[in-house]
Amino acid sequence: MCKHAVADFYLQSAYQYLNKGSYGHPGGIEHSAIHVALTPLVYLVIAPASLLLALIIAISEFLLHYHIDWLKEQVTHRNGWTAKDRGFWYALGTDQLLHGLTYLVIVGVLIAYAV
Repeated sequence: MCKHAVADFYLQSAYQYLNKGSYGHPGGIEHSAIHVALTPLVYLVIAPASLLLALIIAISEFLLHYHIDWLKEQVTHRNGWTAKDRGFWYALGTDQLLHGLTYLVIVGVLIAYAV
């Protein structure tokens, strides 16, 4: 989750944030790629994985992260929600929960691989 905070809040640029709702836009792709690039720095030190498993994790995380963010942007924009609206915070909270659950699945896969 520390890695997630860095990628989602400290390294995310306005270019990325403002374009995650446009499907296929390089800004959203760049944002998800940063997440994917940072994740192995966390788990390869603790639970080294084969190159194939690392590739599967990277592709899966990219696709999940990209689509979770895109869907959140679709929901908030279609409803006209801003930080002043309860729906915005529900969408953001759900977005963050889904990202956290993604990391739990990654940990589960790494544990299963190590056993």
